[in-house]
Amino acid sequence: MPVSQATVSDVMSHTAVAVGNEASYKEMVELMHQWKISALPVLEGEGRVVGVVSEADLLPKEAFRREDPKLPEQWEEASKAGAALAGELMSSPAVTVHPDATIAEAARIMARKGVKRLPVVNNVGMLEGVVSRGDLLKVFLRPDEVIEDEIRHVVLRELMPPARLQATVLEGVVTLHGPLGDRALVPLLARAIRAVEGVVDVRMDLEAPTAAAKGAS
Repeated sequence: MPVSQATVSDVMSHTAVAVGNEASYKEMVELMHQWKISALPVLEGEGRVVGVVSEADLLPKEAFRREDPKLPEQWEEASKAGAALAGELMSSPAVTVHPDATIAEAARIMARKGVKRLPVVNNVGMLEGVVSRGDLLKVFLRPDEVIEDEIRHVVLRELMPPARLQATVLEGVVTLHGPLGDRALVPLLARAIRAVEGVVDVRMDLEAPTAAAKGAS
């Protein structure tokens, strides 16, 4: 079913703030503060992403400034306390995403890896931009009328010919109204509607078809 599928390239920031392997600790802190970002891709050569330095990579210098780690699980984190350059501090390999990945795919990567930003790279690992959690949420800015139009003319027309169901959208919440005889279609309808970009939730306000409607179907 041809519903809209926004991709990372639709929402990412094409101008990315990045550093090289030799960037200093202080330089990275200053860049994060200046640009209000939480991580920096680390580049090598002509722009290939080799790692990422995040706030979490920088914090051990403060956390272990006055005392040594007390638990074995703190040793790896504490080892970064003495590091001063991006190449020493970065997490590598970098968790990245391709520009043609869907918004849902990028969101799953962020959730699974526990990161707030992803470098966007091409097929050879060259940096093309950065996508953040906030960027992924842009799909929920789609106007209600645009979402409603897509559900009516794509989803319902495909699944329910001739369409007797109607959809209304308020603040991204879709309510489906009308007669539906086969309740086994409800999960299919819900999945198809949730696949439309910008849908926050789906609610069903369905009724059994009348005898006249059954005879006309």
